[in-house]
Amino acid sequence: MTGKKKKTKKTSPEQSLRQHLLDLLHGGNAHATFDDAVKDFPSALRGKKPDALPHSPWMLLEHLRIAQHDILEFSRNPDHVSPPWPAGYWPTSEEPPNAEAWNKSVRQFREDLKAMEELVANPKTDLFAKIPWGDSQTILREALLLADHNAYHLGQFVDLRRVLGAWK
Repeated sequence: MTGKKKKTKKTSPEQSLRQHLLDLLHGGNAHATFDDAVKDFPSALRGKKPDALPHSPWMLLEHLRIAQHDILEFSRNPDHVSPPWPAGYWPTSEEPPNAEAWNKSVRQFREDLKAMEELVANPKTDLFAKIPWGDSQTILREALLLADHNAYHLGQFVDLRRVLGAWK
């Protein structure tokens, strides 16, 4: 050691906020991630709804995907029309129509999460500006809403896996 201090790049408050939002969106830390929740999920259990719980794994997965897509599109697309509440945010069936539907939902969830992360990470995105087509929402608010919504339902997903005997 030469005794010299290593120079560290100073992070601005805005860069720090963006990184905190990205960490929150990705999950982990105090919560299971999306990938943790869906990893190796047994296909035979994807449409099972335990008596004491209101949703099957398929219902939660699709709800997560639909709601996340709605939040993302609202955040970036002035022409986006949200699904009708609440029916448009839930699948009509407890079971996925086939294995590919499950895989497609997982894939689309990941793609939309990545797109929201890219929106938040982009220094050209003003996190604090009101979204012109909204009612005083900001990208910051939408990112926090998305992270909160995902964490809530991923917690339900993990509990559902436990009840079904499919959690490590």
